[in-house]
Amino acid sequence: MARLLVALLAAAALVLAGCSGDPGPRPIRVALDWTPNTNHTGLYVAQAQGYFADAGLDVEFLPYNSTSPDTLVSSGAAEFGISFQDSFTFSRAAGAEITSVMAILQHWATEIAVRADRADIVTPADLDGSVYGGFGGPGEVPKMQAVIRAAGGTGEFTTVVLGTAAYEALYAGEVDFTEPFVAWEGIEAELRGQPLKTFAYTDYGFPDAYAVLLIGNSPWLAANPDAARAFVQAAQRGYQLAADDPARGAQLLMDANPGVFAEPELVTRSQEMLAAEFLRDGSGTVGPQTLERWAGYSGFVVDSGALAGPDGAPLTARPDFATWFTNDYLAR
Repeated sequence: MARLLVALLAAAALVLAGCSGDPGPRPIRVALDWTPNTNHTGLYVAQAQGYFADAGLDVEFLPYNSTSPDTLVSSGAAEFGISFQDSFTFSRAAGAEITSVMAILQHWATEIAVRADRADIVTPADLDGSVYGGFGGPGEVPKMQAVIRAAGGTGEFTTVVLGTAAYEALYAGEVDFTEPFVAWEGIEAELRGQPLKTFAYTDYGFPDAYAVLLIGNSPWLAANPDAARAFVQAAQRGYQLAADDPARGAQLLMDANPGVFAEPELVTRSQEMLAAEFLRDGSGTVGPQTLERWAGYSGFVVDSGALAGPDGAPLTARPDFATWFTNDYLAR
């Protein structure tokens, strides 16, 4: 009888301990937009350096698949994800429940590109009547037309959707111009002996944009402000390290993804370029966003007539872009 009583008391103690103990790290899922690359360095740094763990978070990176992070985050299949101001603009206008919580890259990281040996193409105006190799995004053609017209062209060209890397399509003669990520494909093309000549959109008066964003599920953010703040600040800390010490950031990215990167030089040079030109705002800080930047590019898309609302009809008025992003979760 005494043995039974001891066993019952022990079981009761275990139940009480389970009810009153630490519930453990908070699970967080992050949807990646592509295979690991330097746009993701800060996340892998935060994981490797223990920033997420120190914040009480158990963070899982969801590998890229055919469903966009905008969709995964909006549906609640992930709390956070990697996005871009251009794709986010179309998703949010169509009703996606997503909010941008941090600017990962402060500027466009793509540019119009042609083969470096195309002496006949001196400005974007020379692209009239040529073939553009795009990726199927709804904002690509209006952007290209605006830049070409600003350079003095008519903005008339043929569009095809690429099935290969941008620089490969150029050198195969499949297209005349495209828009690669300069801090990845631009470097990759150079390493392969297929250099590019590029034209920055903003050199022709086109508004700048946040090339890469960290986004969150809007209802989840509202319901979990403390967890959201803990995650965003840990990620921000990881990206700040990658900006301040790009060599270390690149190495941590490669260490976290063994066998993924066949060319370490591509990773290190890409991280150096992002640190020098893209990751920080004017104050040297990673993450902040401004209404002016959001209203610039996203406002252009509305004005172009390319943006549709939840009913599929073109938007006729600009939405309140201040509700599309927040700096509230960032470290001050």
